[in-house]
Amino acid sequence: MRIAYLAAGAANMYCGSCLHDNTLAAALVKTGADIVLVPTYTPLRVDEPSMSQQRVLFGGINLYLQEKIPLFRYTPRFLDRIFDATWLLRLIGKLDFSVDAAQLGSLTIAMLEGEQGHVRKEVFKLVEFLRDHIQPQVVHLTNALLIGMVREIKRELNVPVVCSLSGEDIFFEKLTPRYREQAQRLMRQRAAEVDQFVALNQYYADVMCEYLAVPRDRVSVVPHGLKLEGHGERRPANDGVFRIGYLARVCHDKGLHNLVAAFQQLAHDEQLPPVRLEVAGYLGASDRPYLEQIRRTIQTAGLSDRFEYRGELSRDEKIAFLQSLDVFSVPTEYRESKGLSILEALANGVPVVQPAHGSFVEMVTDSGGGLLYEPGNTAALVEQLRQLALNPAQAATLGKQGRAAVLHRYNDAEMARHTLDVYRRLV
Repeated sequence: MRIAYLAAGAANMYCGSCLHDNTLAAALVKTGADIVLVPTYTPLRVDEPSMSQQRVLFGGINLYLQEKIPLFRYTPRFLDRIFDATWLLRLIGKLDFSVDAAQLGSLTIAMLEGEQGHVRKEVFKLVEFLRDHIQPQVVHLTNALLIGMVREIKRELNVPVVCSLSGEDIFFEKLTPRYREQAQRLMRQRAAEVDQFVALNQYYADVMCEYLAVPRDRVSVVPHGLKLEGHGERRPANDGVFRIGYLARVCHDKGLHNLVAAFQQLAHDEQLPPVRLEVAGYLGASDRPYLEQIRRTIQTAGLSDRFEYRGELSRDEKIAFLQSLDVFSVPTEYRESKGLSILEALANGVPVVQPAHGSFVEMVTDSGGGLLYEPGNTAALVEQLRQLALNPAQAATLGKQGRAAVLHRYNDAEMARHTLDVYRRLV
């Protein structure tokens, strides 16, 4: 089976969706599937060997210029190819342009309008490439922001289209009122043209069925799957320190400030062993003031010697980081649709403490790998972390249960198998 998988690059940032798509593509290749991973917007940045082709289609620079400046909707293709050059897209990515949804309303509408919108030239070029160079039997889109191209794909290729669902509701809710209602209306119109949607969990499948106004049987659930190589048992330092870890983008939405508030209380609890907070993850220019505020808060509490921000980590560094922890938490402000880092912690035997909302409820309950607490309740977060600090045997049991769940259910081979089942039902 020949598959064209369109993945959305996230410039210079490690992105959960990019990591997922690359792992899935590699796992599908192992099954014998013939898959071409096509990057869109920007090249993909991943921490495993990249499966994507070099050429970027539906490039971010061209999309921006064609939506903002009418002249670029008619420029010759040789000029477009310059703006789609991998080196240029990587360079622009390093400049840390904002991806704030509030500033991307008009471009979002243009993308959803597809062949009828301001970026129609990019839609036509991408579909022509699929037709002339890949000739797929099925096309898989990484998220619903790309469904504006479905109509043209089906008209030119006459193949089924699968679309993953990956936090679109959070993005659209941040659009300004001027664009939000229009975007949802267009999404619902275009959703009717998609053959099958795929969500990572039952929670998000239910959310997006309502959001897109599609029947529940149009959304399949294919859980996250990790490449298991390298992941292993937890390796604590045995120095008597209780290490709390956070691995995610450093920003307000991911809730690092919530964990810092809990850390301050735990660090001054005389019944507990010494507590440290270890943080890693992407930090964009716009979020640097947020981290500086967190540093000042910790300094004021006299805890600077118990806090460390390690920056971005390679795959090997990430695994070593996780294996050094006693507990892991990403206490998000919003209802998470994915939660890849939670599975990565569990894969290394680290128990998790997560807010009881979004995909976390399903992941923690199914894996048995952690504890849940009332969202927004710092005292409840403190109590669950404190419980594990005082009960290392319970923490170890939760970690082992979580790791067993990843080994048996949340691995790349299972993810590939379930994804192929979706394709086979359509082709």
